[in-house]
Amino acid sequence: MSSKSTSEKIVGVIGAGSFGTAIANMLAEKSPVLLYVRDKEKAEKFAKSRSIGSHALSEKIEITNDISAVGKRCEIIFPIVPSANFRQMIRDLSPFLKPYHILIHGTKGLDLTIAKGEEISKKNPLSRKHVKTMSEVILEETSVLRVGCLAGPNLAKEIEEKQPAATVVASHFEEVIDQGQKLLKNDRFLVYGSNDLIGIELCGVLKNIIAIGTGMISGMGLGENSRAMLISRGMVEMVYIGNALGGNTKAFLGLAGVGDLVATCSSKLSRNFTVGYRLAKGESLEDIIQSMEEVAEGVNTIKIIDRLAESYNIRVPITETLHNIIEGEMSVQEAYTYFMKFPFRSEIDFI
Repeated sequence: MSSKSTSEKIVGVIGAGSFGTAIANMLAEKSPVLLYVRDKEKAEKFAKSRSIGSHALSEKIEITNDISAVGKRCEIIFPIVPSANFRQMIRDLSPFLKPYHILIHGTKGLDLTIAKGEEISKKNPLSRKHVKTMSEVILEETSVLRVGCLAGPNLAKEIEEKQPAATVVASHFEEVIDQGQKLLKNDRFLVYGSNDLIGIELCGVLKNIIAIGTGMISGMGLGENSRAMLISRGMVEMVYIGNALGGNTKAFLGLAGVGDLVATCSSKLSRNFTVGYRLAKGESLEDIIQSMEEVAEGVNTIKIIDRLAESYNIRVPITETLHNIIEGEMSVQEAYTYFMKFPFRSEIDFI
């Protein structure tokens, strides 16, 4: 690797889950990395063992439990934490951020915020003002302007194994895309750019819904035809939802859309696929969630999108049916019977 491609500026990563660790190790191939771990005991353990789970840490990664250090020492930061914790993490980081910072998040979930005392009803339905992407949370809570996201078929285990992969860095700012590409691109990891930030974010969020559905298909012992049917119908549903929430159809037809959808809907390495698979095998959602080491974002996304679709009057039969399953209102077998009878939209309505 040439010295020209190596930067001595320290890069921050917030979140030591499987994907955060994988990205930290990849960044460390070119730059020193400061990896924030929220739990103090875990931070000390990781720093001593130089590993997180089965992942060995690069010698160029420094572990910290001090979030202020990330803001003070790093100009470019990759926040990769569950969506449920994202807003609070950003609030904790915000006092140490300046307008010159660049934040490129890797969280594939939505933030739901309902004001204290506010009631959601037919007169005041759940709307876009209540539901934010992670880039919108960053813009709301900090002085940072240059914001981006990572999205694509990026299964953490394969990235750690240094298998070939690709991602999209999306931002309204070309500088953010350029920096993301310079820091992450290598001979086995391609990095594309997009200016459709919301569209690319929504691709990463919405595909998790369909992954739970395809996990159920596999858990029921159904074949590839059934899974392909659900994936293709799921893509159509993703586009309708994405368009309603501000995304562009083109985003869904690329790497962050169909690429991530295929990977997540076809692999037992996917947490969301695993949730669906285990539900179809008869396990309760509560037991599945409690036994998983990391968050499956699709469960929360199903709940949010089901309510938003009702407000926007969008037909989302897959999301609605999966919502009925996770709420215990429908069995997986009943859902299968329903899918085979439901009159879906034409495939090309949105083109």
